Amino acid sequence: MKDPLIFRRDDCLRPSEALYWKDLLYRTVKIGVELEAAVPKGVRKDDYLPTLVTALRPSKSLDELGEHGVLDVVTEHCGIEIQVIGQQPTYRALVSQFRFIVDPLVRDGARARSTCGLHFHLLAPDLRQNMPEIILANIWNLTRRYAPGLRFLTSTGDDRGALCRRRNYASHLELVRHTPGIQSMREIQRKLRESSAVPEHQNFLNLEHVVFAGDGTIERLHIEFRFCDADLAVTSIVSKVFLFLALALKAVDLSQFGVIHVGRVREWTRKKLLLDLLSNNDGNHATSDTSGIDDGAIEELRSDARELLELLKPPLVRLALADGGLGDEHPAFEVLSFLAENPISLLRSSGMSWEEIEETLAGRASLPRDDLTAPERRLMRMIELMELTRFGDRQSWLAQAATLTGISLASARQALDQLSRLRDLGWDPDLGAMVFRS
Repeated sequence: MKDPLIFRRDDCLRPSEALYWKDLLYRTVKIGVELEAAVPKGVRKDDYLPTLVTALRPSKSLDELGEHGVLDVVTEHCGIEIQVIGQQPTYRALVSQFRFIVDPLVRDGARARSTCGLHFHLLAPDLRQNMPEIILANIWNLTRRYAPGLRFLTSTGDDRGALCRRRNYASHLELVRHTPGIQSMREIQRKLRESSAVPEHQNFLNLEHVVFAGDGTIERLHIEFRFCDADLAVTSIVSKVFLFLALALKAVDLSQFGVIHVGRVREWTRKKLLLDLLSNNDGNHATSDTSGIDDGAIEELRSDARELLELLKPPLVRLALADGGLGDEHPAFEVLSFLAENPISLLRSSGMSWEEIEETLAGRASLPRDDLTAPERRLMRMIELMELTRFGDRQSWLAQAATLTGISLASARQALDQLSRLRDLGWDPDLGAMVFRS
């Protein structure tokens, strides 16, 4: 990180508290998605909506996930909006869910126009205790510091002169003005609510649903990342779910030291200029005029996004290990790293279709093999049922496992390696056995 400046605070988390809050947020945070799209050309909105309702079977209740995790399908100014209920994020499950939702839209010819957006609601409805304000302050300032890179990474326009939708839909004007270094997050929320420049719900990072307790801690965590352009690539949408979850978990880590600073004056001034060049109201047909973004500015935006992803890799590794079946590399990291260099806007402006973009991104999301061979399954059962214990070392345990499984020692070692990619696996000296730790 360049200029790793920190606002010192008296309410920093102790290491044990940080571990507690990371674990609690991972278990309780849900990220709901509002996916907007324009209806296919030549199709009336009122004719298209019922077909989606029939296919997606929305539950109409936040208390019921429904068959496909869809809360509702409604008409929007841009066309239609599909509201997807947040659930415990696991990569393969989310890909399967969003493929069922999004692939038919692409086949039908639905369009990601500049009037459409993609909104991510991060909420933790079951915290059971108030969250320290410093965590929200770090989420806010991480978003501020890396706003140019985030806006670039999530841009999906189809022209170099119109890389993203216009600023009004998710304005950064208030975001760049307010720092938790000199005011509380409750004060920032109040200023966003009272702003005459930006309607409260149209802020880059929307805090209107956050509920504060009398002491300034957070009773109800519900923030909305509003700035993403409309997206019809499943792998991209799912990877952004993990982007925002990882950002929240990183905010907890940073809260052990204080609140992250946006950087030195010169660099921050340049970032604000880049943000203005990238997100404004000067384009045609609800777009930003990004003609001022030259190749040098593109490289600056890439660098900003890369720096953020370097910060977020550790929490993404933790999410991969907790997910099961992903090994220690999260597929979202590879996808996001690709988008940091080649956002969908640059891919579309080069002539790629949504199908081609999805194929490219899915190829970046390397997933470990999810099925098991007969020896691998036998070895897994052996470990789960503790059939082999009280061995002096891993090698002697493996040799006996190979004999009982009827395979060579080399094949047993390969099978064990495959199981370790699917689950956290290690040697327990007290038991004298290999054990699954997840």
